[in-house]
Amino acid sequence: MQTEPHTGEVRHQKPKHLAERFEGMVGIFMVIAVAILAVGLIYGILTTGSTDPKWMQ
Repeated sequence: MQTEPHTGEVRHQKPKHLAERFEGMVGIFMVIAVAILAVGLIYGILTTGSTDPKWMQ
């Protein structure tokens, strides 16, 4: 079986805009932010020994 050479136009992929680049990273940034907040909460609970904030004690 012979294949014919490609004779059509070659479509180049257009470069993504800045917003399109960061669009896929928004979910990753949100996961990182939640993880940092969770670590901060756990650190605060372990260092103070209670779950109440200092201004409520």
